[in-house]
Amino acid sequence: MKLPVLCTKRLIVRPLSVLDADDMYEYAKTSMVGPMAGWPPHSSIADTISVIKTMTAPYGLGVWAIVLKETGKMIGTIELYNHIVHFKAELGYSLNPSYWGHGYATEAAKEVIAFGFEYLELKRIEVGTFIDNYQSQRVCEKLGFIKEGIARSGYVRYDGKVFDKMMFGMTDKEYREMYKSK
Repeated sequence: MKLPVLCTKRLIVRPLSVLDADDMYEYAKTSMVGPMAGWPPHSSIADTISVIKTMTAPYGLGVWAIVLKETGKMIGTIELYNHIVHFKAELGYSLNPSYWGHGYATEAAKEVIAFGFEYLELKRIEVGTFIDNYQSQRVCEKLGFIKEGIARSGYVRYDGKVFDKMMFGMTDKEYREMYKSK
């Protein structure tokens, strides 16, 4: 499936490309992003290029780059992915820490969620965060996801350490009630 380009007031959410490697490496090399999302900090631009190639391989539903309209700078990624099950997907996102606190993740996610429910006709979108990833949990709350509980030992991180995972979910019915009633 070819991913569409999604636009918001401040962002272009477009398919990720190896041309985004420099901007991605800028934040992927820090310890503030990857470990909170379950992946190790990138040690070189070659690592980033390899990750982008993996992320853009035909799996899941797709990975987009989050790009500022004003400057053209890629500041993060957002994706919908599933594992064989085609009625639901998991939403994942990462953002350059220099751009935290400006609502960019929420703004991009609203468009991706709409794409998931309206175009892909998903019945459910879910998000899993580490228990201590309060920023990601706040994004989920702003988007209207419902906190469903904790998946005990629900995630194995890149280093083999097992963590509990806070689970959030949204159904197509909840999406329609929340977003279409406005």
